[in-house]
Amino acid sequence: MKRIGLFLLTNIAIMLVLSVVASLLGGDRFLTQGGLNYGSLLIFSAVFGMGGSFISLAMSKWMAKRSTGAVVIEQPKSAAEAWLLATVERQARAAGIGMPEVAVYDAPEINAFATGMSKNNALVAVSTGLLRALNQDETEAVLGHEIAHVANGDMVTLTLIQGVLNTFVIFLSKIIGYAVDSALKRGDDRSGPGIGYYVTSMVMQIVLGFAASIVVAWFSRRREFAADAGGAHLAGKRKMIAALAKLKAQHEPSSLPQGMQAMGISGGVKSLFMTHPPLEERIARLQASQ
Repeated sequence: MKRIGLFLLTNIAIMLVLSVVASLLGGDRFLTQGGLNYGSLLIFSAVFGMGGSFISLAMSKWMAKRSTGAVVIEQPKSAAEAWLLATVERQARAAGIGMPEVAVYDAPEINAFATGMSKNNALVAVSTGLLRALNQDETEAVLGHEIAHVANGDMVTLTLIQGVLNTFVIFLSKIIGYAVDSALKRGDDRSGPGIGYYVTSMVMQIVLGFAASIVVAWFSRRREFAADAGGAHLAGKRKMIAALAKLKAQHEPSSLPQGMQAMGISGGVKSLFMTHPPLEERIARLQASQ
């Protein structure tokens, strides 16, 4: 099961679009009659790689709302919504960040996620399944976990990591594309890149993009422990452990769009694309903490 974030999928799509647009507009000036100009290619890769990553980050809240159908609470319509807003506001103040948007999305699963472009421009959303299955103490801990993700700047750090990876994905895909095209044109006197260059570059960009997501998944797994510790600090260790134990007992396959799983609370199968450590390991880490 590929637990690849919506951020990663959006990023790959944006990178492909930017690459095609750049080629059509003559942005591939690193291609010379003598071959590839590696210095120009590296600059091109860095500009588009970092740019694509930050465009993905800028779109993250919009994509999250669209993909989950999350409804932002503007004016509380129930005691539960009023409690959600008050709890997030209190935790955000304690964490030293701006008040995030708070939303609820309709799904049977027990889940939550946080995303946004900065610590002061974030979104925290919970599923209706979570609100039904968890009591207030456990929900408070889950909210604290998500607030900790925001306060720790995990989305921004992930974006920087993704930007560096994008740079190498573009750089290597162009080099491989040029090598394949040169092999296909051997004995051909035509100058300039052929169809082999464009097709191979695009395919390799997708393949290497998914390979890069393994690194991002590893980063996500490491940050879960920090978010658990943050949730324990904001809501109490007992509540955080209880919430994780409830998730372990009632966990079911997540229907949360893949993009939100990278910042959500649920776990998953062990694999290179796993964005969360096993719940047992997270509980043990908290129990062993001071």
